[in-house]
Amino acid sequence: MVQSLLSSRYTAVNDVNEVRLVDVSSIVFWLVLLGLVGYVINIYNRLVTLRNRFQNAFSQIEVQLKRRYDLIPSLVEVAKGYMAHERETLEAVISARNNAASILQAISKAGAGGSEMAQLSSAESALGSALGSLNVTMEAYPDLKASENMNQLSEELTTTENRVAFSRQGYNDAVTAYNTYRQSFPPVFFAVRFGHPDDAALLEFADSEQIQAAPKVEF
Repeated sequence: MVQSLLSSRYTAVNDVNEVRLVDVSSIVFWLVLLGLVGYVINIYNRLVTLRNRFQNAFSQIEVQLKRRYDLIPSLVEVAKGYMAHERETLEAVISARNNAASILQAISKAGAGGSEMAQLSSAESALGSALGSLNVTMEAYPDLKASENMNQLSEELTTTENRVAFSRQGYNDAVTAYNTYRQSFPPVFFAVRFGHPDDAALLEFADSEQIQAAPKVEF
């Protein structure tokens, strides 16, 4: 009978130990699972944060570009009073301005992809070239260069160009951070499933010097 009691007690102890092992294993399993879920949620939130950051940065560029596009027609109107025989040069500026403005408006409505950013970059380069040609042509018109209205517009345009360059650098930095994180391991395995199928597009100019400094219009 004593042996029976001892055997029963031993069996009961083993059962308790097994239950404890099962409990510990369950706790470890759920902790690991919760940790993994939390990590995946963090990846999702990080992707969203970085995307919102570069989209907000592009909004800052958009504000400055719209300001620039608003200034250019005023500048051309002032120049018309002195440069009646330079119609082709003035029309080239307005045409380039309108093209860039329409592309920016399309991006604002539909969003920016790689091709849209390339189009905007090309349009901005063309606009900068047209303004440069206008600047060269105006050298032959000293009265226009001395105009108070033209000088004021020139100063405002140069200030806006500097703000565009600054905003563009901030945007490109934000895009680089997003793309780097999206391409890293393990976010690269979750990015497409979380609605981030492609890298964001940088806003660059064909001329590397234009990346370093905003084009200036001097009168």
